[in-house]
Amino acid sequence: MRWTMLCESDARMALAEPVPTACFNSDPQGNCEVSLDDVLLSSSARTDGVNGIGRVEDTKAGGCQTDMLGFTASSPPASRVWTTRCDGEVRLRMDEQGIGSEAPKTVHQLFQEAASKYGDYYALASKKGGQWIKLTYKMYYKECWKAAKSFLKLGLERFHGVCILGFNSAEWFIADIGAILAGGFAVGIYTTNSPEACHYVADNCSANIVVVENHKQLQKILEVQHKLPHLKAIIQYGEELKETRPNLYSWSQFMDLGKDIPDAQLQEVIESQKPNQCCTLIYTSGTTGQPKGVMLSHDNLTWTAAAAGSFIRLTDAKEKQELVVSYLPLSHIAAQMSDIWSAMTFGVQVFFAQPDALKGTLGDTLREVRPTAFLGVPRVWEKMEEKMKSIGAKSSTLRRKVASWAKGVGLQTNLKRMNGCSEVPVDFRLARHLVYRRVRRALGLDRCTRCYTGAAPITRETLEFFLSLNIPVLELYGMSESSGPHTISLPQAFKLTSCGKEITGCRTLIHKPDGDGVGEICFSGRHIFMGYLNMEEKTKEAIDEDGWLHSGDLGKHDKDGFLYITGRIKELIITAGGENIPPVPIEDAVKDAVPIISNAMLVGDKAKFLAMLLTLKCKVDMETGEPGDDLTPEAVEYCQKVGSKATKVSEIISSKDKAVYTAIQKGISAVNERAVSNAQKVQKWVILEKDFSLFGGELGPTMKLKRPAVVHKYKDQIAQFYSELEAPTPPANSLQQ
Repeated sequence: MRWTMLCESDARMALAEPVPTACFNSDPQGNCEVSLDDVLLSSSARTDGVNGIGRVEDTKAGGCQTDMLGFTASSPPASRVWTTRCDGEVRLRMDEQGIGSEAPKTVHQLFQEAASKYGDYYALASKKGGQWIKLTYKMYYKECWKAAKSFLKLGLERFHGVCILGFNSAEWFIADIGAILAGGFAVGIYTTNSPEACHYVADNCSANIVVVENHKQLQKILEVQHKLPHLKAIIQYGEELKETRPNLYSWSQFMDLGKDIPDAQLQEVIESQKPNQCCTLIYTSGTTGQPKGVMLSHDNLTWTAAAAGSFIRLTDAKEKQELVVSYLPLSHIAAQMSDIWSAMTFGVQVFFAQPDALKGTLGDTLREVRPTAFLGVPRVWEKMEEKMKSIGAKSSTLRRKVASWAKGVGLQTNLKRMNGCSEVPVDFRLARHLVYRRVRRALGLDRCTRCYTGAAPITRETLEFFLSLNIPVLELYGMSESSGPHTISLPQAFKLTSCGKEITGCRTLIHKPDGDGVGEICFSGRHIFMGYLNMEEKTKEAIDEDGWLHSGDLGKHDKDGFLYITGRIKELIITAGGENIPPVPIEDAVKDAVPIISNAMLVGDKAKFLAMLLTLKCKVDMETGEPGDDLTPEAVEYCQKVGSKATKVSEIISSKDKAVYTAIQKGISAVNERAVSNAQKVQKWVILEKDFSLFGGELGPTMKLKRPAVVHKYKDQIAQFYSELEAPTPPANSLQQ
């Protein structure tokens, strides 16, 4: 496994070396011919693959761009590694050898190869009326071809968006790929978006067409349709139309539209596409302002899918077909890379979960499909953990004792295995037979050789819980701007709380490391995005003059090259005393110390001391996602253990439940004792009436904490922390009344 960590002097020196470049021409068959114009080659591991000489600045997006030499942007060669124009081309960051030197492909080339190689293998499986309806790779390709012709019939223009607003389905995939083949951009919109948020995305990408799942999502688009000047048609796929309108089509009507469009017309559009042009837009969730349209090229998608899949050793379908369940939002890069692009590259069979997957039916689908690989955001793993603990609490004393013994053996054995010990003790084999296999079967993970988590931080407690049951949950790390993954943990190479090592062909730079080796994590490689659509300044902030993508995350490498994330630069709390404090480690420590706590958010920016907002674990309305007042069984059990009879959040808050408040303070005091300085101690805290949620606006679509939104929503409670000028000296008196 190659680990490439560069210090900044190495990166700068690399720029002094002569850099060969290359470009693409598409032949009539749509094959890419690589010549020396549009591709940047890295001549050594020290080279970050960026040309820092003779930079030409983008003008604003409107009209045709002209550089200082008088050439238009569409003229070869592409001179830079970034662009903000919808029709822009970038220089690819090619390596001279290894996977980074693989010939670039368009999406169509990749799909054509898959259809040829895996033609009769099943590609997509959708459950309709209790039966799995399946498409082979040949059928999948034909459906996407038909959809592409229908998009052309509807007047989809080159480099205009096709927005898709709905839950994961075969139609979602077909609309996405069809849009790309027809020369447009595939653009996912989160199903939780408000009409205004939908408008922002559709307007920003100049959408010609919007594809919606059902009547509910259709209403959002109809509400803002008058403000979308480029919109030509709306298509609904998940249910029959409840109304008739001009330019509103059912899925079957839409798929029939293109039958008169000659194949040659679509072929001509496909042949005009280059690997270094944009084909997909991923809109950031906008936790710190308006969403940004992350421009991903054909090469970003096709190269990253192959590189990441090879790195985690996905098995080619010709050898043994991998099975995955698609349920995470496809508007997010993680689901797209896993479910669409890597799946296509390796001939994976994708099963679509039910739309209410995250409201409880995901477990049923997992038990039915028994996937070979599974990706869950931290909240999914946490919900599994909570449910298993809740069931465990109701078991007989004997079962609880056996489970406790097995978990102890499992954790110790796996921690030793993680540190290089290959010995398998007898008690571990016995525990595997009695407990671990049964747990995996009950979860539907008995065939799963790779369980992954990403998109948001996960606690050590949750990782250890699953590790104790012989289910290593492996962390991966990346961002939309890196086409998804940058580092990945492997079953044979992982460390708890690390997100693994760089995918082969990708490079990491720790920018301005401090005495502990912690600095901003920067990426380079062929997975780095093209730029933010029509946002030149934001693009320049993200990609520096040497071509490094600045993640905004703080982290460090250990001696073995494993990457650890320690926080985000924008999340850093800078106290009135000038101390920089990353909040996540303190928040995680408090959640670990006090199991009744669901969410903890540290505050104290520009203040004299730190305080914390806490929420308790409560039951959630499965339909709306709104957190309720009733405590979870696990939380009730915790209350009983500390001597409280409370079963509701409101009971604890209204009575200032002495047993619970004392237990919380005890946990926080224990965390404070381990603090590296007084400035890092939590001096006050308050329990909020409602848990954080997507419904309440405190969490984003991937369950990531939206700190600015929380600060705004609970500004009164935060102000109360600091209404007294001085912090209370003994932390034991720090209950916020």
